[in-house]
Amino acid sequence: MADPLPDFAALIGSRICHDLISPLGAIGNGVELLEMSEAGSGPEVALISESVANANARIRFFRVAYGAAGGGGSVSASEIRSILAAMTAGSRLKIDWQVAGDVPRPVAKLAFLALQCLETALAWGGEITVTSDGGWQVEARAARLNVDAALWSNLSAATPDPAVAPAQVQFALLPVEARAQGRSVIWSQSGDGVTIRF
Repeated sequence: MADPLPDFAALIGSRICHDLISPLGAIGNGVELLEMSEAGSGPEVALISESVANANARIRFFRVAYGAAGGGGSVSASEIRSILAAMTAGSRLKIDWQVAGDVPRPVAKLAFLALQCLETALAWGGEITVTSDGGWQVEARAARLNVDAALWSNLSAATPDPAVAPAQVQFALLPVEARAQGRSVIWSQSGDGVTIRF
């Protein structure tokens, strides 16, 4: 029997993230040098610095969520918390990662995809809590939620809608990735909360 084809989309995601990290790091170093000089005290440099930090955080997040997760390996709790803290800095979104210890990279991928799904429901800000007691639970709470039931139905559909917009690809990818790991995705909404379990 022939070996299964590699996940080319995930490999492309990993490659893009890998190639962008270095130039972003170089820009960040340049901004730091500017900040140490008299020319670096203006609001323009502060804006560039903030944008570079945000881009770095997003790239690190995307590398876990969309990159290749096969071949074993894990993501440390400290790295996960660092990524999430940098990604939400200055925003109205708070993520409380309560899982202790390292997380196998494929499972971290599922958790990050779930986080991105929940992020769409928190257009006005809110809090997401991530816990695990064998199964995983990623729960969002906010005074106002934005939940498109048709979009969210992809999480439990046998075949996700192939016409999802690029900004919503996590809703199609999460259930596919979960099935590949022998898991199923369940989501529910009640009052001021939305929960994803896998």
